[in-house]
Amino acid sequence: MRVENSFIAAEGVGPATERSLWADGVHHWDDFDTDYLGEKTGRRVADYIETGRARLESGDASFFAETLPSGELWRAYENFADGACFFDIETTGLDAATNDVTTVSFHRSDGTRTLVRGDDLTRETVRAELDSADLLVSFNGKRFDVPFLAQSFDLDVTTPHLDLMYTCKKLDLSGGLKAIESDLGLERDGVEDVDGREAVRLWKRYERENDEAALDRLVTYNRYDAENLRALADRVTSDLHEETFVPHR
Repeated sequence: MRVENSFIAAEGVGPATERSLWADGVHHWDDFDTDYLGEKTGRRVADYIETGRARLESGDASFFAETLPSGELWRAYENFADGACFFDIETTGLDAATNDVTTVSFHRSDGTRTLVRGDDLTRETVRAELDSADLLVSFNGKRFDVPFLAQSFDLDVTTPHLDLMYTCKKLDLSGGLKAIESDLGLERDGVEDVDGREAVRLWKRYERENDEAALDRLVTYNRYDAENLRALADRVTSDLHEETFVPHR
């Protein structure tokens, strides 16, 4: 689904009205005419479409993050996928006040970059990666990754953020990222047995013994966390499209 298929962001339009529009053949903003709704609501939808077109043309994902209902940003994923940044962090523990970020991986359409503590993991490099994205995509990043980065590096993260944990729940996909990947057949060659606890142990081994193999394994694990998010986002947004969009039922 592209955001141009959606009308629910317009004031006065709820799920029932949107489904009614789709059922009447109004599948895209181009199909809309104010006659489909009452004068007041029809005008609001027309105004939203006019503004939405301009914001799409300028690449403003923030507009749709602000106007789409909570949990519905997945509808704009296809529009901004090319400029999306899929990211994941590894840490020495769960409390940002007493623990450190060890690695951060950022995956984009042109490749993956992993920043490492004590090397290139700095406030400036993290800030640059986050600011250059049209859309951030994570799994449980709203509750963990972003607050941890914000506290650790004194950052104010304002880039629109699609957290796939909540998107997956719409499809009754629950559990951690690795469990959902397994359900969907997404693989992690060579690090299948690594989890969050092992990631902490790998970092400690690298830090204590200068074990480069441990660091390489940690980085590989972290990169999979970020890179598999793209395949997961493609899959779950496609499935939600089929489940939500009336013309495709």
